[in-house]
Amino acid sequence: MTDKTILEKIKAIVTPYVQRKEGLEDFDEKTDFLTDLKINSANLVDVILDVEDEFNIEIDNTSMEGMLTAGDAKRIILAKIEN
Repeated sequence: MTDKTILEKIKAIVTPYVQRKEGLEDFDEKTDFLTDLKINSANLVDVILDVEDEFNIEIDNTSMEGMLTAGDAKRIILAKIEN
C-alpha cells in the first residue's frame, strides 16, 4: 500500500468529522486534525476507530496520543501493518 493511498483513505475517513472544510483542500501529511480541520477530541476517537476498521489494525493508547496529523496517522498505520 502506497503512502498516497493511505493518505487518501485517511482523508476519506476524517471528512465526515471535519468542521473546517477548507482544511481538506490542501490535505497532506502536515494537516493537523485539531487545528487545520477543527475535528473535536470526541470525534478524533471516532476517527481512530474508523482507521482501525479500515486498515484492520489496533491502535494502542500511546500511538493514539501521537496521532495529531495525517502524517502521524500514516506512520502509525504503516508501522501496524508491517507488524
